[in-house]
Amino acid sequence: MNAIISARDLSKRYRVHRDRPHSLKEAVVRKGRNRSIREFWALQDISLEIKSGSFFGLIGHNGSGKTTLLKLMAGIHEPTSGHLAVDGRVSALLELGSGFHPELSGRENIYLNGAILGLTRKEMNLAVDEIIEFSDIGDFVDAPVKILSSGMYVRLGFAVAVHVAPEILLIDEVIAVGDEAFQRKCLEHLYELRRAGTTIVLVSHSLPLVEGLCDEVGWLDHGNLMAAGEATEVCWSYLDAVNAAEAEHLRDAADDQIHTDTSLTEIEVRRGSGDIRIFHVDYLDEQWLANPLPRSGNTLIIRLWYEAENAVADPVFAMKLHHATGVHLASPNSALQHLTTNTVGPGRGYVDFIMEELALLPGDYLLSTSITDQDRMHVHDAWERSHSLRIVPGSSPEREGITDLRGKWQPPVPHEKGAPGHPNR
Repeated sequence: MNAIISARDLSKRYRVHRDRPHSLKEAVVRKGRNRSIREFWALQDISLEIKSGSFFGLIGHNGSGKTTLLKLMAGIHEPTSGHLAVDGRVSALLELGSGFHPELSGRENIYLNGAILGLTRKEMNLAVDEIIEFSDIGDFVDAPVKILSSGMYVRLGFAVAVHVAPEILLIDEVIAVGDEAFQRKCLEHLYELRRAGTTIVLVSHSLPLVEGLCDEVGWLDHGNLMAAGEATEVCWSYLDAVNAAEAEHLRDAADDQIHTDTSLTEIEVRRGSGDIRIFHVDYLDEQWLANPLPRSGNTLIIRLWYEAENAVADPVFAMKLHHATGVHLASPNSALQHLTTNTVGPGRGYVDFIMEELALLPGDYLLSTSITDQDRMHVHDAWERSHSLRIVPGSSPEREGITDLRGKWQPPVPHEKGAPGHPNR
């Protein structure tokens, strides 16, 4: 397929003026004084091609240059250097209420947007009823858009953008503002546009959405194009970089905590006699190395560090795991495996809980720890939801839900009516 959008060595520079005068009087008084001007490069030497009829995603952290690139494609801004070619009629939905005149009604803004895009009034007459029905704002379509709620703004803006026969559709995250029903309707319509051959460029922070919708993805970081190509590959490269940065941050924070305070903490609510207590939790990988961000499907070792004031006979070590939504997932304890812990303490030590294939899917979880006697009647220490656990994508192919069932699909088997051992339908 031919490229419908082509960028070569594209750069965009903004000038940030400090000490800008806020009134005419201030400008006259300060005339001749030097003002501080700082140059900021929002994009630097971007080269990429977006094929006609493709669904292209842009990902990256806030301030990485995604919206700036979309505005260049829409013709709102001009590049500072480089070359950008956009071969087709562009419809853009870049921010809440973009392209709307606040004093005009929704209906008048529909016609205004059509005129801006070069459509005749006759063409807009054919589309206006469908736009109004899709936006689902009822009689508010004849009210000034300045009184519309943010949800109505988005619904109307999206309805206009996708119903004016665009050859290129640019969308900047605004779908996330709508409710669940509207988001589903938007996605359905995007699929229809995609099948009809419209080129769609989507900026989103939702990696599952981008990975599921897009053919190709570009990853921007501080104005630089880090990667561009097949959607899943680029999304995972971006996620690996985010995970690595977060793991480094967590390691630094853990080191700071160890160096500043090795005593038992009382920050979280906890109970128990305190003769033996959990004072630290480590997450380790299959190499027994620290792994602050365990991967779904990979080995996870949870190491509970304890400290006993005196010798404690046969303590039972236990954990509870909750999903961030509050769902209770599991409560493993050493007694269930008939593990003999003997007498521990006085002093410090640790006990390990090993999961060779972590069945939990990516997400945020909360870990509770406890130590009791063998009868589970006397509580030495109970520390509720004291430690967070963030699981990131790993070897498990599953993406939705909380757990990987570890099941295996079998190929379809043709069935003839009347065959033994099977229901006849």
